[in-house]
Amino acid sequence: MHYFTPKRCAETDKIMYHDKAQAQRAVEQSWAERGAELWVYRCEYCGTWHLTHRDPKSSYRYAPLNQQLKPHSRKKGYKPRRR
Repeated sequence: MHYFTPKRCAETDKIMYHDKAQAQRAVEQSWAERGAELWVYRCEYCGTWHLTHRDPKSSYRYAPLNQQLKPHSRKKGYKPRRR
């Protein structure tokens, strides 16, 4: 028996869709089969389209250029040093 194995992005390990329409069909199929609400976005690493569970309108916060948010560690007990 042959199973289809989709190509995955090397950086994010998400399924790669060649165009936005194909990714949108996958979103609609996911909604019909599982009731999962997903969004489509273009990957900055590979340039193909991926799906995400985060709403792009609400997940990005605006910060002025001089107050950009710095990445933080998710390690338990991590406390950043003050400069």
